[in-house]
Amino acid sequence: MMEKKQKVMILGTGPAGLTAAIYASRANLNPLVVEGNEPGGQLTLTTEVENFPGFPDGVMGPELMDNMRKQAEKFGATFVSGWVTDVDTSKRPFRVTVDESDVYEADALIISTGASAKLLGIENESDMMGRGVSTCATCDGFFYRQKPILVVGGGDSALEEATFLTKFASEVTIVHRRDTLRASKVMQDRAHANDKIRFVMNVTPLAVAMEDGKVAGLEVKDNASGETRVLPADGIFVAIGHNPNTAFLKGQLELDEVGYIKTVGSTSATSVDGVFACGDVMDSHYRQAITAAGSGCKAAMDVEKFLEGSATHDWSVSSGAKA
Repeated sequence: MMEKKQKVMILGTGPAGLTAAIYASRANLNPLVVEGNEPGGQLTLTTEVENFPGFPDGVMGPELMDNMRKQAEKFGATFVSGWVTDVDTSKRPFRVTVDESDVYEADALIISTGASAKLLGIENESDMMGRGVSTCATCDGFFYRQKPILVVGGGDSALEEATFLTKFASEVTIVHRRDTLRASKVMQDRAHANDKIRFVMNVTPLAVAMEDGKVAGLEVKDNASGETRVLPADGIFVAIGHNPNTAFLKGQLELDEVGYIKTVGSTSATSVDGVFACGDVMDSHYRQAITAAGSGCKAAMDVEKFLEGSATHDWSVSSGAKA
């Protein structure tokens, strides 16, 4: 089914996408926002958010995202649920296919589909996400003051998160499935020099251990002996990397070697004129709600300037609907 053309489409409803929707709506661009199977992004998996400005007592992640969505709707953004299965950026208007059936056209796109943290895929992990299991030390480390925690992973990100978490935890144990770390030497030296960090190597995580409905530790198998045991902890941080949600682009935009969208300089512009990117889908470094929101603001402002300086369609003429 062909829908009428849109001035702007925004793909994704995390902090970046919703902020872009708020700014684009206030610029009278009436954006159409596509929300996927995880509306609100990773913050909907978080309980209390204490580092988002303006909330001195903290705010629940789902509540924050719901308020941002309502704010965007108040100024004129509209939403459609579905999974973006294809994008054609070869010419304008761009074509976006949702759920392999509904096709939309837009003169400008903002891509804010985020990045998904890689998970271990073990028992109780998903159920306890945000309730003792986390993928963000900066977001959740504060909740583990003077408590023992585990960090699963062996790369630079894992050791960086472990070092950061020593500011709060009584003890941080790095758990790795190999007998050697993948992290750079400088990161390894820094971690080994920290008296709050210890290492459990060459073990495979099996399940998040539970006690009275709370995280009690991590059940692991020793790869050498085959024996299983539980590493006690109040919190488990999974730090084995992220996957940018860009598979649907299928070579339409220039990506880096990992799959993050490349942007031009300090702008949100991509390798295709009229396509902009913001949030974790183009930021592999900060990955914070507030930095994503800021980049969403930039994307909306870039889109507005692009449309002002480009020949656009007569949006008062509807293309009609075709079956």
